[in-house]
Amino acid sequence: MKAKMLSYTRQDSPIHRLTGAVKLLFFVLWCVTAMITYDTRCLLAMFVFSLAVFKISKVKFRNFSFVLYLILFFMLLNQLAVYLFSPAEGVKIYGTSHELFHFAGRYNLTAEQLFYQFNILLKYFTVIPMALLFLLTTDPSEFAASLNRIGVSYRISYAVSIAMRYIPDIQRDFQNIAFAAQARGIDMSKKEKLGARIKNVSAVLMPLILTSLQRIETISAAMELRAFGHGRTRTWYNARPFAKGDFLALVLIVAISAGSTLLTFYDGTRFYNIFLNR
Repeated sequence: MKAKMLSYTRQDSPIHRLTGAVKLLFFVLWCVTAMITYDTRCLLAMFVFSLAVFKISKVKFRNFSFVLYLILFFMLLNQLAVYLFSPAEGVKIYGTSHELFHFAGRYNLTAEQLFYQFNILLKYFTVIPMALLFLLTTDPSEFAASLNRIGVSYRISYAVSIAMRYIPDIQRDFQNIAFAAQARGIDMSKKEKLGARIKNVSAVLMPLILTSLQRIETISAAMELRAFGHGRTRTWYNARPFAKGDFLALVLIVAISAGSTLLTFYDGTRFYNIFLNR
C-alpha cells in the first residue's frame, strides 16, 4: 500500500484550482442527479463527462488504484446480491419479459434484468470518479475555509478537515504496523495463501484502532488546551474567494442536473425503457 494513496497532492489543473466548497456542491448535486435517474442516456453521458474531468485533473492512477480495485470488488458483490434477492426486478419495472436463460426455480436471466443491473452499474461508474476526484484534488485546510465561508460552522468545517487529513495518517500507521508484524514473522505478502493473508492483515487492525484512538485523544486535548470552539468565528490561513472557474463549475452542474431531470421525467417515469416498442 502506498503512503500517498487517496490523499491530496498539490498539482496545477483546473480541478485543483476550484475551491473546496464548489467541489463539494458539485459532488453533492452530481450524486443526487445520478441516483435519481435511471435514464441510460443520461448516465452514459455523465460517465463520459466524469472520465473527461478525471483526465483533466492529471491525477495519477497509482494514487487510487488499490481503492478502485476494492470498490470494483464490492460492486460485483452488489450486482450478485441484487440478482439473488430480486431476480425479476427488471421485469417488474419495464413490464415485459425476454428470457435468455433459465437457472432453477425463480432464477431466470432476462434482458430486462440485465438492463436494470447495467443501469445500477452505470450509477456507480458515474459517481465513483467524482468521489475519488473530490478526495484527491481538495486541500483539507482550504476546504474547511470554503465550508465556513458558505455558512457551515467552523467547528464542523475543522472536523471535516481533520478527517480528510487523517486518511494518509491511517495509511502510514497501517504500513508501519504491517512492517513490524512482518519483522516478527507474520507474512502478508503474495507468497502466503489468501485465507492466511486475510487473517494476518486482520491482526493488524487492533493495533491500528488503538493507535487511531490515541491520536484522536491527543488532538482533542491539544484543541481543548487552545480553547478551540469558544469563539463565534475564526480566521483561515488558506481561505480563497470564489473565482471565475468556480462560478462556471456551479453553472455547469446546475445545467447538467436540470438537463438530466428534464430528460428523465419528460415521459412521466425515471426509467428509460428500451423494451417499450419491442
